[in-house]
Amino acid sequence: MLCTTLVLFLLVGGAGTASAHAALRDTDPRDASVLKSAPRQITLTFTESVALLDDSFRAFDPDGRRVSTGDATHVDGRSDAVRVSLPKGLGEGTFTVAWRVVSADSHPISGAFTFSVGEPSATPAAIDTGPTENAATSALYDIVRYLAYAALALLVGTVAFVVLCRPSSTDPLRRLVLTGWWTLLVSTVALLLLRGPYEAGSAPGSAFDPSTLERTVTGRPGLALLARIALLAATAVLLTVVGRRRQRVDSAPVFLAAGGVLAVGLTLTWAAAEHASAGIQVPVAMVSSVLHLLAMSVWLGGLATLLTLLQAAEPLPASTVARFSRLAFISVAVLTVTGVYQSWRGLGSWDAFTGTSYGRILIAKLCAVTLLLAAAGFSRRWTGRLLLPEAADAVVDGDAQAVAEAKVAERVAERVGGPATPVGGESDGDARDDVHPVSTPSSSPSSSSDASSDVCRRRLRRSVLAEVAVGIAVLVITTILTTTLPGRAAAEAAEAAKDAPVPGLVSASTTTIPFDVGTPGGHGKVQVTLEPGRVGENTVQAVVFGPDDGFAIVPELRLSFSLPSKKIGPLNAEVTDQGGYWGTNSLNLPLAGTWTMKVTVRTSDVDQVSVERKVKIGR
Repeated sequence: MLCTTLVLFLLVGGAGTASAHAALRDTDPRDASVLKSAPRQITLTFTESVALLDDSFRAFDPDGRRVSTGDATHVDGRSDAVRVSLPKGLGEGTFTVAWRVVSADSHPISGAFTFSVGEPSATPAAIDTGPTENAATSALYDIVRYLAYAALALLVGTVAFVVLCRPSSTDPLRRLVLTGWWTLLVSTVALLLLRGPYEAGSAPGSAFDPSTLERTVTGRPGLALLARIALLAATAVLLTVVGRRRQRVDSAPVFLAAGGVLAVGLTLTWAAAEHASAGIQVPVAMVSSVLHLLAMSVWLGGLATLLTLLQAAEPLPASTVARFSRLAFISVAVLTVTGVYQSWRGLGSWDAFTGTSYGRILIAKLCAVTLLLAAAGFSRRWTGRLLLPEAADAVVDGDAQAVAEAKVAERVAERVGGPATPVGGESDGDARDDVHPVSTPSSSPSSSSDASSDVCRRRLRRSVLAEVAVGIAVLVITTILTTTLPGRAAAEAAEAAKDAPVPGLVSASTTTIPFDVGTPGGHGKVQVTLEPGRVGENTVQAVVFGPDDGFAIVPELRLSFSLPSKKIGPLNAEVTDQGGYWGTNSLNLPLAGTWTMKVTVRTSDVDQVSVERKVKIGR
């Protein structure tokens, strides 16, 4: 039981949709801009709707002291733009603005930018712009979120298996249902408590702060979690009533309808709080998300149920396995259709398949899913063969109805796994040594039937375990995918970057340099930002864009500066990979003038190119 639950947890970890955080599209004032007079307000525009926190804006003056601001609000009539007012008499120099909001998919995002009044400060102050995230809180939140997915699958999948596959005994499954219900309840309460610290980027200890809880329960994710708790309470009542009546659920339509409504309601609590509720085609995306979660729960939860019954002492009827095989096939079909739609929604274009990191990782996931479906095909094959011994028994006993069902099962077996062991014939392939002919003088039909069933059950268990193994590989790839910026969001962010410096980077001088290593797809551009762009210590930040204008990852980037008129250089900037961009905080440019900046980009083990641009460094 514990092993089955753990395996289900590993598989379901990849069931969530890929994170598609909002991106900062524009700021007013613009990043690194120099204004003649102080602005009266700051406005941020995002690629999708965002929610505000109690401390979404923090402004700092040139000396690093915090500036008093008004309450942050949304711009009238817009959910993707936020604004905060500034006081009079800001003075001159470089000001820093740190921001943190919650994107429509419920994930917090943050950043910082600068603007100057009059002229930039000679020595900008070192400012702590606040937490981006707390590692402990984020880890706990992710673990509990995956547990919630696993519990949903266990609860919904087990009940669906009982109702639709009609096993002869449900006693081994009661613990699965209780485990799913309690795990989902506990994880939902934990998510409700951790939601506030997760959004604010604070430590887990702040989860019990009354003001934090109040903000959580009034936001959309918090309301969805409260609705989930209420639905779980209704589910407990329904399960209790059904258990006390001790009758088959499928014989009471009112119970079936109530259970279906509760299952849809539980999945809606995910769809309503995550990315399906924002962006393009929201109604279609919501329906797709609900169907995807339901199909995932029925398949993976049913797989856990099947493993539990196969390991039980009581024999599992072959007809139950056959029903689950058909149910799993339908679930996979639904997962395929909804998965394709969600992938298109995340990618945005065919070019993003090969032109973005998200697309390339998605290709790897699709390959792994193909292997998973192949393993499921073997399970269907052995499921079909498992029915044939029942066919032999039916012929001997003269059971007309059983014979008819067995003939249908035999036709299914031939479609999904090739010719199966015929009644009175010899098995093929691997089963030849294990399955005795059903009708021979040396063996009775009953003994041959039992031997055939035992072999098929053993091989069915092995094929199901193969599904589990490949499912773990899918989980690993999906975990990487959920931390990768989707192609559509990357394209929107890159489009915004064409007209403005990269959001969140403190800058005073920005230079964009095209490059081409001469290989297919080996071209793009590097955006290099120098701050403050004057004599002395400078901060360097370089972002690489691919051929689709999306953020690109390269194995190496080198940057050097020369001042030919004074015979200085080249000075190696010694930039290092900072996780999404290359940078350093210790580039010393000793003299003012027009410097030559040389950028070397390596895109593979053997492909690289160097390009140069002139950069003016002031005093």
